[in-house]
Amino acid sequence: MINFRYHVVSLTAVFLALAIGLVVGTAALNGPVADSLREQVNVLGQQNQELRDRVNHLNNDVEQREEFATQLAPVVLANRLTGDRVLVVSLPSGQEYVEDVVAMIETAGATVTGRLEIKDKFTDPANNDELLDLAHVSQPASVAGGLPTNSDGVESSSALLAAVLMDRAPAVSAADLRAVLTAYRTDGYIGFPREITATAEAVVLVSGPPVTGEEATRKNAAALTLVDQFDNAGNIVVAASADAGDGNVIAELRGDPQLSKNVSTVDNVSTPQGRLVTAWAVADQIAGRVGHYGIGTGATLLPKKTQ
Repeated sequence: MINFRYHVVSLTAVFLALAIGLVVGTAALNGPVADSLREQVNVLGQQNQELRDRVNHLNNDVEQREEFATQLAPVVLANRLTGDRVLVVSLPSGQEYVEDVVAMIETAGATVTGRLEIKDKFTDPANNDELLDLAHVSQPASVAGGLPTNSDGVESSSALLAAVLMDRAPAVSAADLRAVLTAYRTDGYIGFPREITATAEAVVLVSGPPVTGEEATRKNAAALTLVDQFDNAGNIVVAASADAGDGNVIAELRGDPQLSKNVSTVDNVSTPQGRLVTAWAVADQIAGRVGHYGIGTGATLLPKKTQ
């Protein structure tokens, strides 16, 4: 019969075995195994430091290149857009780049007629019918017959906005321009920091990454429709932060056999180099030249022709 003394002896044996194991294991680790582990840790530490140094070097290189582009801009862009009128339109994802894009366009000598902000509500499929009604209700007599004859609210509204914001014949009066913009701003479809009182001969549409989540496909398609209608009205350059990702407006434009011949694109507007080329591309657009610039597939860093 197993008694209490047996349990005590058994537990003592177990603890004694554990103690011996710890002593033996510690001794082993203090020998060749420990030395090998220390060596591996030291090597990994050196590699990690080398990688950190390389990243810091690359970051410094990028900053210097961007500073170089910023300082070079006044020389490269001098008088390229003197006397020209340019409208800057932004999608919600591109709003953070607008100030720098405007500054670069003004460096080239252009007059920025305004900054039009397209709100999320504009590309939301749920607002299609309301947007379609607004286009027809707001349409002034000076653009009679100029809207698409379909049930696409984004297409009709984009066509109307392009018609009143871009140069056209017959010219749209300042009163009609103000009335259309006020109607869309009142209903929350657009915004503009200051009044837009004149039409433009070219437009820069600034975008960021494509929309994701629910209804992403239709919202990204709506952005392409907006570009298409402004292209129908005049010169347009589309500047975005990248050309990758499903639904990205740059990738879609470059893949469209017709729009790619009419619309210039810049895929690195998040950098000073990209913004410099954006202003340059506007000048080329006005002169009848189309190009695709940046770091994406099929793009060149700079326009091939200079003025």
